[in-house]
Amino acid sequence: MNQPRPRQAAPSRRTVVLAGAGTAAALLTPAFTGSAAAATAGAPPGRGALQPFASYWFPDSLPPGAPGDGVTWRSLKAWRPESDPDLPFNTATVPLADRFTPVPVNTTARTDQARISSLVAFGNTAGNPSQGSATADYYALNHWAYIDELVFWGGSAGEGLVLAPNAPVVDAAHRNGVPVLGTVFLPPVHHGGDLRWTRDLVQRDGAGRFPLAAKLVEVAVAHGFDGWFINAETEGGDAALGAEMLAFVTALRERGDAAGLRITWYDAMTVRGEVGWQGALNAENTALFEEADSMFVDFRWTPDTLTASGATAESVDRSRYDLWAGVDVESTGWNRAVDWDAIIPADGPHTLSYGFYRPEWTRGHLPEGRTPAQFHAADQRFWTGQSLDPARPDRTDSWRAPATAVADRSTVDRLPFATTFNTGHGLRWYENGRVVSDTEWNHLGLQDRLPGRRWVVRTDGRAPSVGFDFADAWRGGSSLLVDGDLDAPVTVELYGTRLPLSRRTVVELTHRTDEGSAPVTVELAVALHEPDRPGDPIAYTYVPAGELRAGGTGWSTATLRLNSLSGTVRALGVRLTASGPVRWRLGAVAVRDGADTPSAPSGLRITGTAATTGGADLRFRWHRAPVAPRHYELHRILPDGTRRFLGGTSGTAFFAPGIRREPGERTARFQVRAVGELYTTSGAASTAHRW
Repeated sequence: MNQPRPRQAAPSRRTVVLAGAGTAAALLTPAFTGSAAAATAGAPPGRGALQPFASYWFPDSLPPGAPGDGVTWRSLKAWRPESDPDLPFNTATVPLADRFTPVPVNTTARTDQARISSLVAFGNTAGNPSQGSATADYYALNHWAYIDELVFWGGSAGEGLVLAPNAPVVDAAHRNGVPVLGTVFLPPVHHGGDLRWTRDLVQRDGAGRFPLAAKLVEVAVAHGFDGWFINAETEGGDAALGAEMLAFVTALRERGDAAGLRITWYDAMTVRGEVGWQGALNAENTALFEEADSMFVDFRWTPDTLTASGATAESVDRSRYDLWAGVDVESTGWNRAVDWDAIIPADGPHTLSYGFYRPEWTRGHLPEGRTPAQFHAADQRFWTGQSLDPARPDRTDSWRAPATAVADRSTVDRLPFATTFNTGHGLRWYENGRVVSDTEWNHLGLQDRLPGRRWVVRTDGRAPSVGFDFADAWRGGSSLLVDGDLDAPVTVELYGTRLPLSRRTVVELTHRTDEGSAPVTVELAVALHEPDRPGDPIAYTYVPAGELRAGGTGWSTATLRLNSLSGTVRALGVRLTASGPVRWRLGAVAVRDGADTPSAPSGLRITGTAATTGGADLRFRWHRAPVAPRHYELHRILPDGTRRFLGGTSGTAFFAPGIRREPGERTARFQVRAVGELYTTSGAASTAHRW
């Protein structure tokens, strides 16, 4: 860990280099799809003329020559939001939710100590779709409970150096209280870097101001994300450039503070303008750290430098947990040898926070043909640990998983609350238990708030497996499946909550059993108090929800009144009792005091068309509903009157590729509806496309 890996050879112009201070990590453009790195990116198989992508720029001047296939070179200095045709597709709209910390489920997870930053490359710099794509093979990040900051990682000397996060990622993160940062990447010279781009970034205008600091704030506000991760690794600078960089970061902080933005500085460039990865907070970078909200400490750290870094942070009146000690998991994931006691000692206060570099390894290391279920199994192993149950940490596991060290957080603190266990990708799209699209999809903005502790299973008998399943769903692309041979009651803990009860509060469980399952008695588990100490079990009250038998009528909804209870619901779960093999699905949970019918959007219209073989790519816009819904869903109305799901978004613009003409159809008809927090839908706004 403390010895940097050798850097790769200098890339060609079309290589996307994501150098991480001694960890030369490369993502390749779509032309290089044969590489493992390109497979990690999950870029869509094709791109139409109207396809919007996440925004990216050079600070000002552009590279010599011409861009590669699918790449558009842009100047950030010249960017104007009013003239950006893709901005409506790239604007996140979900506000950053407040979080709270339940009493930890184990005795090893700490509260108010180390937190986690996660640096994730969701796709190629120039090939990151604005609103998902037609494949379920995607890094559907969902362990938000352990993450304190997400960096939308990217940047390339051949594509662009300033990368704004796409809206689905920001909307999903914000629902879970996680801020998202865009990336400013100034690459090493041997990876195509040019010091003029650093000078472009910190250039001043005639009044001595930093126009690109103002532009970075304007970008973040217009796109709806939370700040910037600044990684300056281009060699050749001097003390004068170092002074200008410090002044630039100061100006960015001052402007960003007014907009509620944050800055994370990467441990690369020093105050002297040189690139020198310290693996520490010290005299070379403390002034830059003081102007930022946090600093990512390069992977060259040692136990001694981390200890000294914490002391240095406190000496300038900052928390030691504003420092992220870098943990590189890009190549080996949970097999990475990490000196955990240097960061998060098991027998004392944590030294610093820590930052994962490229945890999308949990998807990328799987073979071709991987399924969503395989990805989630690997991702749970990474975040929860070898035991797969955060209440039972495996102390023999060399991988110290986040659930074993960091207290989970939740945003489930107000009514109404509902979930359909939709992970943000799927093999099909379901509505009310019926398939309304058999096309694979991904869109993190449609992801539900998922259980933070996965999976706490309490029983005196055999424990079943618990996980997300994609073979059937009530709504979205997935459901929660409990599968096993039960010989004693099983309680599956789901959510830490802060939900106020009234005499009108009801809970709805939508569930079913699969063929071959034994009869299952289902109860809702409700806790009105948290444990007194970490690791103590939660005391639940059980509310009967009926018995389900295999071969019945399919999905059913039990409506449970909680008027015998009062106070605040602190935790929710379910208890299952059966004798024999069980396959029980939970499709939805809703907690409400009343109905939730969203108001309808209006003004649906087609704003762009591009002909394709046998059809067209279409861009849609509409007017926002008077009261902001959870999201919007776009359907096509087929000639026989049935609806086909095309996609959803929290914004008011959507791109639908590959719309094909139905036999005998003269006009294709479309509708958009608002979807509320309880997944009720509004009336529709309609439009048509004439063939």
